[in-house]
Amino acid sequence: MKIAILSATVYGSAEEVARHGAARLEQQGHVIHHFPRATLEQLLKFAPEALLVVTSTTGMGELPDDIQPLYSEVRDQLPAAWRGLPGGVIALGDASYGDTFCGAGEQIRELFAELGVLEVQPMLRLDASESVTPETDAEPWLDTFAAELASRQ
Repeated sequence: MKIAILSATVYGSAEEVARHGAARLEQQGHVIHHFPRATLEQLLKFAPEALLVVTSTTGMGELPDDIQPLYSEVRDQLPAAWRGLPGGVIALGDASYGDTFCGAGEQIRELFAELGVLEVQPMLRLDASESVTPETDAEPWLDTFAAELASRQ
């Protein structure tokens, strides 16, 4: 399956999780394109069959600046080609922020709902106050994500 992986990061952790996830999903036979700073045109040209977004959370639960232009463009255009695609979200945050913990991931989930992207499993929340290796902590979730996608082919 062709999976587009988007990453949104401030300090690089989410991008590292996305790169690690891309390699892991590729080993399982998927065709991966990791778009660290994607444009909508690039994504549509790739024609993904599934979407995975890995995002950190900034400030009071916002998306990082590097994904803001794409997020706005997608919300404005709501690509019909993505309706019904399977998708997933990995969110990085710090639980000490309380209600805004992994808020950026929640924003992506809301966008998925607007787009008609179907989450194949619950969002993974990685807590920076508990983990120093988010890329390896994401592996079980990624394996389940890959299995869910394989069952849909």
